[in-house]
Amino acid sequence: MRACQRCGKPIPENARRDKKWCSNNCSALASYYRRKAGLPVQKPWQHPALTSDDPVLRTAALQARELGALHGWSSSTIMCAIDGLVVLLQGLPPCGRVRLSEVQQRKPRHTSAPRVAEVLASLDLLDDDTTSTTRAWIQRSVGRLPDGFAGDVRAWLMVLLDGDARAKPRAKTSLRVYFSFVAPAIEQWSTTRDSLREITAADVNAALAPLTGWRRRTATAALRSLFFFAKKNKLVFANPTTRLKAEPINDGLVPMSEEQIRMAEKAAVRTDQRLVVILAAIHAAKPGAIRDLTLDDVDLANRRITIAGDQQRLSEPAHRALLTWFDERRSRWPHTPNRHVLINKQTALGDGPVSGHYLHGQLLPGISLDQIRRDRILNEALAAGPDPLHLALVFNLSHTTASRYTAIAQRILDEDVHEFGLGGSNQGQKTTDL
Repeated sequence: MRACQRCGKPIPENARRDKKWCSNNCSALASYYRRKAGLPVQKPWQHPALTSDDPVLRTAALQARELGALHGWSSSTIMCAIDGLVVLLQGLPPCGRVRLSEVQQRKPRHTSAPRVAEVLASLDLLDDDTTSTTRAWIQRSVGRLPDGFAGDVRAWLMVLLDGDARAKPRAKTSLRVYFSFVAPAIEQWSTTRDSLREITAADVNAALAPLTGWRRRTATAALRSLFFFAKKNKLVFANPTTRLKAEPINDGLVPMSEEQIRMAEKAAVRTDQRLVVILAAIHAAKPGAIRDLTLDDVDLANRRITIAGDQQRLSEPAHRALLTWFDERRSRWPHTPNRHVLINKQTALGDGPVSGHYLHGQLLPGISLDQIRRDRILNEALAAGPDPLHLALVFNLSHTTASRYTAIAQRILDEDVHEFGLGGSNQGQKTTDL
């Protein structure tokens, strides 16, 4: 058991490893008598792994300290990472490598597995033997389907996840949404059918009959994707969804009310909150585009910003918000390697964007950025006139989306003319003071 270097009192086992004194009083007295005697300052405590006889462990510990200093890790994070390296590298055979699953299972309680894995990967000592959570979910979910359908659905989901020569990978959320509509249909078909080859157009219509609105539209897209894949890969003789059309939906989009605007203003208190709301309310940026925005996309000197590949003129409110946020970002995480504009205490240690849950559930709970973005586009259509080409150029919209907003704006203008006898609407003059 360790003892206080001044009074000899035992130091608790759960105390910090670099603790030499039992109390602040002993520490102050030891410092006083050291200065009075003219003795040199004692060297600060360092982790034993930094001077280990094992060259691999010593190199890894030094690498962790260098990475921590470069990326702004706290001293406790560095020490805990070295603790994890000690557990994983002690007894490692020459030229051996550490499996990522072993890092996750054997690391000490307070050690960050991503930080340990980052150190090992930088030394080429890491083997990634794990299965992604999405692939594991696909295996679990498809395993509950009837045998005649499971193989085809699994192959379809894997192509959606990884893409192929002529298709890009889809978002992981899209996979889960599509499967949530396909699985009930397959359960219904399995009572009378044994595989996708036996499904007819009548079976597809029967599965879609109970659904309405956006649920029917999404289910239609999911089934068309499944059977297009099956026909392309010769898993079915004919595609039963060839003549299936998605029904047009009246989404009832209307401009935000004054109360909703005030709620958004009250929610945007912190610097990062104001920046996110301004990007959605002025530049009509999607939540995903805000998360993916990097420092290279912002040109403060020339007042330009690139959102989702579309270069725009940076508005004055957004310019002020970015300057304020960059000052706070620099003061809180001066050594972060992350190039994304929006970061938090988790992503500041790595290089990835913040999660969608952080953006919606923690940063702005109860505020819909999609609604703010749609309101911005709709108000532009009301103010400048229902011109789809103008909307497509200003907000980088597809022709279909621009035409949809134009139709909604025209309907609102026609309703105003019919109700009040006015020549236009004052909705387009509404702005958010951010």
